[in-house]
Amino acid sequence: MQSYSLFAPAKINLHLEIIGDRPDGYHELVMVMQSVALGDVIDIRANGKEEIRVFCQNPQVPLDNTNLAYKAVQLMQKNYPTQASNFGGVDIHIEKNIPVCAGLAGGSTNAAAVLVGINLLWGLGLTQPELRDLATYLGSDVPFCIAGGSAIATGRGEQIEPLPHLDNIWVILAKYSNISVSTPWAYKTYREEFHDLYIQDSHGVSQRTHAVHSGELVRAIAHKDSKQIGKLLYNDLQKSVLPEYPEVKNLIDQFKSQNVLGAMMSGSGPTVFALCKNQEQANQIKNTISKEINDPNLEMWVTKMCSHGIITTQHK
Repeated sequence: MQSYSLFAPAKINLHLEIIGDRPDGYHELVMVMQSVALGDVIDIRANGKEEIRVFCQNPQVPLDNTNLAYKAVQLMQKNYPTQASNFGGVDIHIEKNIPVCAGLAGGSTNAAAVLVGINLLWGLGLTQPELRDLATYLGSDVPFCIAGGSAIATGRGEQIEPLPHLDNIWVILAKYSNISVSTPWAYKTYREEFHDLYIQDSHGVSQRTHAVHSGELVRAIAHKDSKQIGKLLYNDLQKSVLPEYPEVKNLIDQFKSQNVLGAMMSGSGPTVFALCKNQEQANQIKNTISKEINDPNLEMWVTKMCSHGIITTQHK
């Protein structure tokens, strides 16, 4: 039986702007997304049975059809029934290193890895754009996670345009294990509070999207200007999440007091990330914050930006 092992990086949002409503009920977004080197390892193999089986060492991860990795297999079976019949079911082993319910696209990157893995396992020969098209059926972050790196994501997140790669900036990720934020709740709350500010016409949406494309953050990324990138971090969802979760706001403030390049909540949270000049500074600040806050529920990781999404690490 063939098997593949894939590395699935987490992502952070350097820019998350809610522009308006879409006819499909989602929000019109413009985001600058970035992969980081903290990631899960996904092993996938045909199991000679007719079932999909998911295994994970983290008890918080569902093992049934509510798991996006499971749904990714179902999607491939539906679209490629002949190959699905020939190969049968699959076993998916998830080594979970990305914190769960953290705004880091942990479930989405697992699903992206499964799409890439089944493409290899079944010999489908799908291109990256074809995999991204399939990924749109699974969730807004999944298309980005296929290729990863640095990119602008528009629409509801499924329209991806690559940016020059960033891999020279170190990142501290911090999350309270006892706090989780519902993404639907965060967007719903934002809509209730700020719907009057939404752009209603397609021309206005296009103009706002173009403004980000040609804006200061994208220029800073092109020049790999880490100081300017840190100054230009932006996330609309902080407006609805931080008032409800003061611990998350305090964590951002604590990082900013340590002379980091910038600090912000990622996605719908509750993970906070801080950008640092180098690994030494990142480790030093991590230790300082850990001592100052002194909360056993606060978990932190030091990682760095990376220039790739899903990569195959082993083939047996």
